[in-house]
Amino acid sequence: MSSSSVPRLVVAAPSSGSGKTTVATGLMAAFAARGLAVSPHKVGPDYIDPGYHALASGRVGRNLDAYLCGPELVAPLFLHGALGCDVAVVEGVMGMYDGAAGEGELASTAHVAKLLRAPVVLVVDASSQSRSVAALVHGFASWDPEVRVGGVILNKVASDRHEELLREALDSAGVPVLGVLRRARQVDTPSRHLGLVPVAERRSEAVEAVASMAAQVREGCDLEALLGLARSAGALSCAAWDAAEALASSPPPPLPVPHPGGCRPQTPASALNGPRPQTPDGLVSRAAVQNSPEGPGSRGAVQNSPDGPGSRAVAQTSSDRLVVAVAGGAAFTFSYAEHSELLAAAGAEVVPFDPLRDEQLPEGTRGLVIGGGFPEVYASELSANEPLRKAVAELALGGAPVAAECAGLLYLCRELDGQPMCEVLDAGARMDERLTLGYRDAVAVSDSVLAVAGTRMRGHEFHRTVVEPGAGAAPAWGVRAPQRRVEGFVQRGVHASYLHTHWAAEPGVARRFVERCRTS
Repeated sequence: MSSSSVPRLVVAAPSSGSGKTTVATGLMAAFAARGLAVSPHKVGPDYIDPGYHALASGRVGRNLDAYLCGPELVAPLFLHGALGCDVAVVEGVMGMYDGAAGEGELASTAHVAKLLRAPVVLVVDASSQSRSVAALVHGFASWDPEVRVGGVILNKVASDRHEELLREALDSAGVPVLGVLRRARQVDTPSRHLGLVPVAERRSEAVEAVASMAAQVREGCDLEALLGLARSAGALSCAAWDAAEALASSPPPPLPVPHPGGCRPQTPASALNGPRPQTPDGLVSRAAVQNSPEGPGSRGAVQNSPDGPGSRAVAQTSSDRLVVAVAGGAAFTFSYAEHSELLAAAGAEVVPFDPLRDEQLPEGTRGLVIGGGFPEVYASELSANEPLRKAVAELALGGAPVAAECAGLLYLCRELDGQPMCEVLDAGARMDERLTLGYRDAVAVSDSVLAVAGTRMRGHEFHRTVVEPGAGAAPAWGVRAPQRRVEGFVQRGVHASYLHTHWAAEPGVARRFVERCRTS
């Protein structure tokens, strides 16, 4: 079976809280228990659900985000994750037609389903309705004729009589019922201030939760009918994304000239108001590659070159061990798999470490990536690991490249909720009652180890913390929407910000970071 024709389903719902995660994760685990190789995916930027997907399927959970990466990359990234798989399950986000605010269908579950030519299974919370379910399902199935709702799974059904009424009503809607989950058997998946508790923090309980989801789906759903629906997905005409090929088609910009105390900032106002650079200093836009006269043929040129993909050649040009340490463990669980794949394709040896347990950085560390997570939950433990805090500070203050997002930003601050942190940044961090959440349109304000000033990126914020001050003398980003502001810090080799980005959208970011590791 070619990856372009891998059977696939998108699990959607009318709204959040309907049971998408239970059904999607349960389906992954139930299919995997049958001996199928299952490819797990999540629509949108969420990091937590993919952890449960990975536990259910035994494969890395991957995100499909048409806002962060662009619609043109959704299918290639899907095929990359689905290579060698028998079936793919894609969990949607929010309500089926909810996407990026003010952007129409962009990044919605419906949008991704269309990009993947995949049938949709609609999960409906039926707890407070009977005949009305038919009107609800009919509306979702007919709203966009390009979205194919191939079946319904009824969740939180109270009794046999309730099920009978629901099925009778749906007979007239023309959408088959492919499963019924009873109300009394909801799975215990604890949540806190940013959603579900990640798998890494509750491994044994998470294993039990996934097993319970699988049992519910296995007992309540028609797995053969769902597999049959998955096999009806249309073939995709694009090639699978490949980290090496993406790097080869996206050469890096020149490294910035160091300036005392940090990198030279661009005037924030001009960064926020100026036109979008098409190819800033050689950093080729992914969209430009996709829309070139050759189409994605630049990939073909790479595949047909005598030496193969250029970035693979990069990995072979140096005999030196170039270690990029990537923070993990319970406190730092937020990362996209493609980031490590791009770093490796650019020539780095990616080595994970746990700031809660490891007292030293991996041997030979030349660069450091600290992604998102929950350092606020583990502030006292992180603070107590003084040897590692000092090692991180020494590396950063020595000019080594450090890329920190959200949780990483907090870890580099002077303190977090009164607990000493790495003291790389002269800023304090604390918990806040207000949730900051949403997509961001941003532009690099300062030259850094990730990008030259003027590079435009799309990102996502998701936190209940505040950093004061919110930006350094050389800010990382100018946020253009929804509100204009500057945020983050660029100093020496450090790039620290609240903004989560997806490097597959601009692969040159990874190559630039690795090249700076070579020269720092």
